[in-house]
Amino acid sequence: MNKVLADLLKLLRLEQLEVNLFRGESRDIGSPQVFGGQVLGQALMAASETVEEPRLAHSLHAYFLRRGDFDAPIVYEVDRSRDGGSFTSRRVVAIQHGQQIFHMSASFQIEEDGPDHQAPMPEVAQPEALPDLATSQRRQLDQMPAEKRRYWSLERPFEFRSVETLEMGVPRPGVRHVWFRLIDDFPVDNQVLQRCLLAYVSDFHLLETATLPHGLSYRAGDVTLASLDHAMWFHRPLKIDEWHLYALISPSSSGARGLAFGRIFDRAGRLVASTAQEGLMRERQP
Repeated sequence: MNKVLADLLKLLRLEQLEVNLFRGESRDIGSPQVFGGQVLGQALMAASETVEEPRLAHSLHAYFLRRGDFDAPIVYEVDRSRDGGSFTSRRVVAIQHGQQIFHMSASFQIEEDGPDHQAPMPEVAQPEALPDLATSQRRQLDQMPAEKRRYWSLERPFEFRSVETLEMGVPRPGVRHVWFRLIDDFPVDNQVLQRCLLAYVSDFHLLETATLPHGLSYRAGDVTLASLDHAMWFHRPLKIDEWHLYALISPSSSGARGLAFGRIFDRAGRLVASTAQEGLMRERQP
């Protein structure tokens, strides 16, 4: 298995300290603080550790309270809010250096049959016809600020391919489509882990969509972005090492905050998850 992917799986294996108390490692992915997707994935894993199978997460709602320190572990405290006949509710608080940095509510459900419909998958270019995003960005490292060069030079456990070509400083509609998958095969059919991995990757590119109508670019360093909240709904089973399309749209930005929604489709066109995020979007002055 690829060592970067193996490290991500290690990151999601939490140490149980006590009943309802877990500890996770942190990683530096080149951003100024702990990557929000790491905290989402670990918090969902902590909550899942307290839920009996076959109940799976169907939604989560989270708030980022403080910047996380990637040089320190994170402790996750799980509150077993309710175990009902069909649904289970959990609340997770992430603590670092004695302070809350994040909290999340998650709901789990037994598998049930019912009416089934979904929005259609957008018609876009297939991933094989598109360049690898990291490779493309590394060709432009000399045009980026030092902190962004470091961000793009590090290896990622996921591969991304953008349907649209984005030019720094050029305003465009707040709509984007990005294909993604794990960088190596992952034959484990464990939907708990699959959903934790999807929570991890769902934080990539989502908030950036709100910068597009303004010609701002995280790569150029002319905007500060920070997640404020993150919501996610899991609709159908998935296999994270296969290509998925992240269809992104930003309907609004105001008050130094940007809002973005995402829909995640598998290669067969099934809608497997939906996301929403609001975040700080503060323009940097030259």
